[in-house]
Amino acid sequence: MYDYRNEIRRLMIAVNQVEGLYYSAAKKLGVKENTLTLLYALDDGKSHSQKQICVEWFIPRTTINTIVKECVDAGYIKLVSEEHSKEKKVAITDKGKIYAQTVLQAIYHAEQNAMTATLTKFTPDFVEVMEQFVAHLQKEIEQQIINQLEKPRKAEI
Repeated sequence: MYDYRNEIRRLMIAVNQVEGLYYSAAKKLGVKENTLTLLYALDDGKSHSQKQICVEWFIPRTTINTIVKECVDAGYIKLVSEEHSKEKKVAITDKGKIYAQTVLQAIYHAEQNAMTATLTKFTPDFVEVMEQFVAHLQKEIEQQIINQLEKPRKAEI
């Protein structure tokens, strides 16, 4: 079997650099990284549960609670009760849309230019390929962790 360690390392470095770029952009824009992420998540115009945001955007639950409270207090988002559900959803307000556009405009512009440049050499299929890699990696990590936890531990000497 071919050892893909080098390719995986390159991919992980690229992923970490992407995260670092968004972190740096948030700092330059004067907003917390997780606030930027929340605004980005809500800028699709849909309401989302805090749990959904935590899972999709990898924000810890305690952090999302704090960021949501801050954004509610600022008038950027509101909590919406849905029928047949105990959990409230988070939705962006009109004031929040204006703020999100102010913060996200430069990011969206940079992303658009970067994607345009990337697509001169590659097809948009690379996004689906990345999603597939993540799904496979998630499955494998979950299996490895479960397997490691289920193995009987040898007595330490």
